Amino acid sequence: MSLASSDVINSLVTLRDYIRWAASRFSEAQLCFGQGTITALDEAAALVLFAVHQPYELADSYLDCHLTTEEREKIVSLVSRRVEERLPSAYLTHDSVFAGLHFYVDRRVLVPRSPVAELIEERFQPWIDEDQVHSVLDLCTGSACIAIACAYAFPQAQVDAVELSEAACAVAKINLAKHGLTDTLNLYQSDLFSSLPDAQYDIIVSNPPYVSTGEWENLPAEFRAEPDMGFKGGDAGLDLVIKILAHAGRYLSEQGILVVEVGSSAQTLQDRFPDVPFYWLDFEHGGDGVFLLTAAHVTEYQSQFNNAL
Repeated sequence: MSLASSDVINSLVTLRDYIRWAASRFSEAQLCFGQGTITALDEAAALVLFAVHQPYELADSYLDCHLTTEEREKIVSLVSRRVEERLPSAYLTHDSVFAGLHFYVDRRVLVPRSPVAELIEERFQPWIDEDQVHSVLDLCTGSACIAIACAYAFPQAQVDAVELSEAACAVAKINLAKHGLTDTLNLYQSDLFSSLPDAQYDIIVSNPPYVSTGEWENLPAEFRAEPDMGFKGGDAGLDLVIKILAHAGRYLSEQGILVVEVGSSAQTLQDRFPDVPFYWLDFEHGGDGVFLLTAAHVTEYQSQFNNAL
């Protein structure tokens, strides 16, 4: 343990002390956020409270509780790793919250953070009648957070999840077991639709790789610590998005909807298909770059999507 760490452990005593100290360390090191938290203070609170097995929503009155030496050492170790290794906090805690649910994560998957969580919590209303949702497909599932959240939102529906990465599938299986869904949620290792059985879905949702090559090369260290397969979408960021658009029609039910996050590639996609009426969704809790198309619109513009392959 360094002399500086010893000074911290000997001089700081409360949760509030360590949250303030960690936030200062993060700001001084100019860390990048956006993988579950958006400010140095939020990230500090999340990491410090995790270290002492307390919830993020802990009442303010507990922040002045004194910590044991063991608890202080654990906090200092986690904060030091966050600064020195530039790893997302979720990789240090192996825990991430999405749609109010906890998921195991490690460096085999992206840290869950999609604004699609808000749609799931609202059961995709008013875009579809939740009573008419009998089947859901999550493409590029990663940790399976979207698929599992959909299984909670639509307990009577069949939920299927697709992931190409064998390593990510292993993490998805951990989360299926964690949420008791191993026997009810189907996980397919597949290149998008290629290994799926013939089926139609009322909702197809996807957060695919959509970062352009140029943008990927300039991402901060925290994001480059995540698997690049989860980011890289080709020169324009649209390689997988266009494949989804071209093939989704076959798998959508008549009343079905397609929801895809394309993030920073939103304008590029709209410019590529200027006639397509992408509905760009708004989110109360932040986030953008998510479009919705009805099955009818996917079918109507099928030829354009096919020609772009």
